Amino acid sequence: MKPVSESTSIQTAILLDTNIVSAHFKGEPAVTSKLEAAVTIYLPTIVLGELHFGAHRSPTPSKNLQRIQRFLAAVTVMSVDAATAVLYGEVKADLTSTGNIIPDNDLWTAALAKQHDLTVISRDQHFGHVAGLKWVVW
Repeated sequence: MKPVSESTSIQTAILLDTNIVSAHFKGEPAVTSKLEAAVTIYLPTIVLGELHFGAHRSPTPSKNLQRIQRFLAAVTVMSVDAATAVLYGEVKADLTSTGNIIPDNDLWTAALAKQHDLTVISRDQHFGHVAGLKWVVW
């Protein structure tokens, strides 16, 4: 499945994957300008955990943890719940049956996006294997 075309779909509410936040933190102007134009930005707790992991493993953990804290002021953190877990199980079973396994953290992100009818913003092509998922590559 191909990503939703940016020219034909306006993303008013988006759910970010780790690689998009990382691109923003690295100063990619195209990503930053799209984030600034977004109406509502959601960040899965799973992605927040990955960002903290990366910060703690970086040469400058304190600087990167502060960057995360500043970023959190502009987003809404979205947690998983029992309904997310149901969707996670359905998506993982579907992908397993077709042989299209994707990382568990991305499965949780996909389940959250499906649960709340959000568009995932990611550079990971494997989101295209998730039936009914709206996603855009930045």
